[in-house]
Amino acid sequence: MTRPNVLILSGHDPSGGAGLHADIEAVAAQGAHGAAVITALTRQDTRNVYGVAPVAEDFFAACIDTLLDDMPFAAIKTGVLVTASQVRIVAELAARLPGVPLVVDPVLVAAGGGELAGDPVGRAMCDALFAQATLITPNGDEARRLCAGETDIDRCGAMLVAAGCHVLITGGDDGDEAEVVNRLYTPGGAIERYTWPRLAGRFHGSGCTLAASLAARLALGESLGDAVANAQAYTERALARSFSAGSGQSIPGRWPGGDR
Repeated sequence: MTRPNVLILSGHDPSGGAGLHADIEAVAAQGAHGAAVITALTRQDTRNVYGVAPVAEDFFAACIDTLLDDMPFAAIKTGVLVTASQVRIVAELAARLPGVPLVVDPVLVAAGGGELAGDPVGRAMCDALFAQATLITPNGDEARRLCAGETDIDRCGAMLVAAGCHVLITGGDDGDEAEVVNRLYTPGGAIERYTWPRLAGRFHGSGCTLAASLAARLALGESLGDAVANAQAYTERALARSFSAGSGQSIPGRWPGGDR
């Protein structure tokens, strides 16, 4: 029995709610295998991020090379990249693996407000990485930051999709309306809107769950449209069965090993 491999490049969250933990669980729940390289150690809990320690760039690149020498990959998923050099390494990786889907979750700030990556990293992603990506998955706040403070979400989508990738801007963190609206922008100019009921509470690792499950769906051979729809449905189910592990945000019920 074999499963497609997904290369995960993300940070370590000690609480187990976001970052590598979320990615590996979400990928496994789709029926794929997640191999992970850590971009940073973080000091965080279910409430916020309090410190970030990047992995040295040379060691980060060497870890990727070691995996590439041993394993084939059917998709790549990035979470937090904390230096412009890490962004450059990932861009070079994507160029080495043409045709392998790349899902970029441009994590800049934690849900609690703690800084994970600064504006130089955002600019580096815009300049060097998004053109290599199959899909990027910013939330509303990340999209605005990547677009120099532009407040209109559709204008943000148009600006980001100009890099040549598809852009899924999620709306779970925007407003308090009864429904959450996620918007998929395509290089051809089309916009597809997905509407989901807003669930009570806040969730630690929801964006990681969505992006990682989406990468796994692409690794399994689904079309981009099917992967986007199915990953959102899976994430909605995971949020609906979330649980409290600490005194902060709830953790999605990703159920590693199967979507039960």
